[in-house]
Amino acid sequence: MRLQVLLFIFLGIIVGILASFSGLGGGFLMVPLLLFLGYEAQKAVGTSFMAIVIISLSAVFAHSKLQNVDYKLGILLGIGGIIGAQIGARLLEHVPTPIFKKIFAAILILLAVRMFFQK
Repeated sequence: MRLQVLLFIFLGIIVGILASFSGLGGGFLMVPLLLFLGYEAQKAVGTSFMAIVIISLSAVFAHSKLQNVDYKLGILLGIGGIIGAQIGARLLEHVPTPIFKKIFAAILILLAVRMFFQK
């Protein structure tokens, strides 16, 4: 049990570094990790969001110190995100984990290809 706690803290550190560095929120790493560890899609996504709240608050604080935060834009995006999050959580309840894994993988691949070939 203690080893598992240390593993999750270590994974949180890695995700926190990459999320703060990339601005991707960490879910792109946390969800696949939790799926790999055997969590169902719905539990992996929900747990990921809980961790992302904590990671994001810390990242906002660090980026704010560096004056890298547009608060007005962030609030506007956040308002839209609140609405979208409610819709998305309810939609996810109807998607089986194996199908979710394929959809999530396809999104990551498409994003990676686009980023790779972008100038």
